[in-house]
Amino acid sequence: MLGFLFPVLIAAAADGASLAPAPANPPAVVIELFTSEGCSSCPPADALLAELARERSIVALSEHVDYWDGPDWRDRFSSPVFTRRQEAYARRLGVSSLYTPQLVVMGRAQVLGSDRRAARTAIAAVPTDPAVAVAAKLVARPGAAQAVAVTAKWRDGVPADVLVAVTVDRATTRVAGGENAGRTIEHVSVVRSLIVAGTGTGAFSGEVALTARDPTEAGHVIIFVQERGAGPVLGATLVAP
Repeated sequence: MLGFLFPVLIAAAADGASLAPAPANPPAVVIELFTSEGCSSCPPADALLAELARERSIVALSEHVDYWDGPDWRDRFSSPVFTRRQEAYARRLGVSSLYTPQLVVMGRAQVLGSDRRAARTAIAAVPTDPAVAVAAKLVARPGAAQAVAVTAKWRDGVPADVLVAVTVDRATTRVAGGENAGRTIEHVSVVRSLIVAGTGTGAFSGEVALTARDPTEAGHVIIFVQERGAGPVLGATLVAP
């Protein structure tokens, strides 16, 4: 079982001509829920994300924004990293203002995060042929707990980021403030760290060192390739516990 991991070191080579093609993996649909423990409309979206995450073709990410936090209480999973990511999607997808819960499907469409029908429709509209072959595996590194080695290839000339997300599979919070004060909320696939491991215009090969933080929390390392500027997600894979 993976403990709670953070990416801490990157050694990468993008656009390498000597890269071997990464083995193609089954098409994965990446869905990102922008949520907050301080938002009373978010628990139904958290529940829907848990339902969708049980499907093998879906890679779920729960990203807690920080604009619901107050001076006396904050969502323990919130980060400005996720708020900035949501802002980038708003610019790309033509959303006039940020809101929660928001579900973004493959960087291509956004819907109300608690709307099951709209979410299913957006997921069904995702192309079935993966636009990228991406492979990853956990490896040992001297002086580090673990590392993830990543190889990806996609259409030449397309500028894209390779992102590494570290998630906690399940979490429970007794919320102390905000609109959900006093409620107990269940979460799945909570993103605890999200970094750009590197960029390329058709290929990437690199390694990200991981440091264990909490061995009691099971989690995954998710790698996905996304067109620059919060564009469409081209493909993804995950390293299972």
